Amino acid sequence: MRIIFSFLVCAGMIWLTGCSDTTKSNIHFEIEISAELSDQLQDGRLVLLLSNNDNNEPRFQLQDGLKTQLGFGMDIEELKPGQSIAFNQEVFGYPISNLSDIPPGDYFVQAVLNRYETFNLSTGHTVKLPPDKWEGQQWNRKPGNFYSEPQKISVSASGGSFKVVLNKEIPPVEEPEDTEFIKHIKMKSDLLSKFWGTDVYLGAHILLPKDFDKHPEAKYPLMIFHGHFPSDFGGFRTTPPDPNLEPDYSTRFQLSGYNIIQQQEAYDFYKTWVSDDFPRFIVIEIQHANPYYDDSYAVNSASIGPYGDAITYELIPHIEEQFRGIGEGWSRFLYGGSTGGWEALAVQVFYPDEYNGCFAACPDPIDFRAYTSTNIYEDQNAYYYDSDFKQTLKPGHRDYLGKVDASLMDMSYRELVLGTKGRSGQQWDIWEAVYSPQGDDGYPKRLWDKKTGEIDPEVAKYWKENYDLRHILERDWDTLGPKLEGKINIYCGDMDNYYLNNAVYLMEDFLEETSSPYYDGEVDYGDRAEHCWNGDQENPNHISRLRYNTMYVPKIMNRIKESAPQGADLSSWRY
Repeated sequence: MRIIFSFLVCAGMIWLTGCSDTTKSNIHFEIEISAELSDQLQDGRLVLLLSNNDNNEPRFQLQDGLKTQLGFGMDIEELKPGQSIAFNQEVFGYPISNLSDIPPGDYFVQAVLNRYETFNLSTGHTVKLPPDKWEGQQWNRKPGNFYSEPQKISVSASGGSFKVVLNKEIPPVEEPEDTEFIKHIKMKSDLLSKFWGTDVYLGAHILLPKDFDKHPEAKYPLMIFHGHFPSDFGGFRTTPPDPNLEPDYSTRFQLSGYNIIQQQEAYDFYKTWVSDDFPRFIVIEIQHANPYYDDSYAVNSASIGPYGDAITYELIPHIEEQFRGIGEGWSRFLYGGSTGGWEALAVQVFYPDEYNGCFAACPDPIDFRAYTSTNIYEDQNAYYYDSDFKQTLKPGHRDYLGKVDASLMDMSYRELVLGTKGRSGQQWDIWEAVYSPQGDDGYPKRLWDKKTGEIDPEVAKYWKENYDLRHILERDWDTLGPKLEGKINIYCGDMDNYYLNNAVYLMEDFLEETSSPYYDGEVDYGDRAEHCWNGDQENPNHISRLRYNTMYVPKIMNRIKESAPQGADLSSWRY
């Protein structure tokens, strides 16, 4: 009877835990940097990666979704090349948190060191962060980062001991070349250089109108296309699609030959751009990557610095002077999607006189009561819904049918593998870097504990007063309303992958109640449309996302006609 009872107890434990074997394996890695790469002490984030497939290098396979492979991360300070670092059961990992829980099998293993530099901020703090090397803050592609070649290993049921040597360095990025239509600039920002304690540059890709050099008398309106770090001006080509291009497959859109479609759309844009009846203006894409992310969110921030002022008062006037922009608020417009959507709206709100309209598509959360699937003011935990007796994870990413493939906890844990103190270079960390007050250590204060998800209500209050765009508009409508009338346009799919439509609903509720003045803009939704729907009710998302630079032009031209001041130049650029 005792044997039977013991068996039933064990079976019950197996059913409760979902695991038939609680034995931990003893797996151990020794990682070192080859002395041939450097003789300097190294600071940074050392990331160990394992993959059970050779579809790509392991450093490119860590993601939020179901196909993610394995990552484990550790901060290092003053590591001497040739000195070994042990990765064992104490090192945090994602999606498996402990090395000892890795299933037996064959894996490809690789390690990357995201190297940090020391910054002496004007705030008096000293911080160690990964500088952008004009690659757009990508830890697995950053020039100067050290990495190892993938090697195949076999992990047995009892574990194993393995050595990994970082003996490669990622080369510099090749800068794009100027063409007839596309120019590239970099300018030193005095404001940002002072904040960071070192020279900081802003870049931009500039699309010039047809016959720019033939019309020296013309001055042009300026369109700012906000978004993630662009390596060059995208979606514009002066030749038809490459006839020898091998069709690819877009998993996102479930579409074959999407690369050919993209080239055709880029060529069609060129033909529209140079057509006789198309208005002439300048479009710019800005490079403002920083040590926290691939862009700055184009606003002033306690931990990132005065990027809003630097872009609005240094970079844009510099571009307008060099390329004959009109240089007045009525002639500047903002648009973009996702991060760029939030930036377009935020810049319009924070600099209402400097711009004449924004078109914000699928914007990052613009009301923090719907910070994706969390209300940061009322919820106690970012990972779980409030409940007395159960823990239900909050979703982080879904498809248009509602299928969830990542939770908020998944996303945060992946970032925690890639960096502590907000240094992962990923989405949730940049929101904290932009929106949070600066901590005593010089790094952004955490909105929530990365391990537990517990929300800090004091940090949430700071976010509300400084960056919750709906709250700011409602709080300050008496002064902002007259300056923003007719300037706010927001678009979002009602099945946005990141639940961004929920914040748009809340914003729309406020905007539709405005008076003295009424906001007099537009809010629209795409039925069953995913991220990043931008207001096109006639074409599928995979097409409309390629047409940002043309789709708002009729509305912009109407806005100019209705709002340009007396004596404004409405003719020199209409040739």
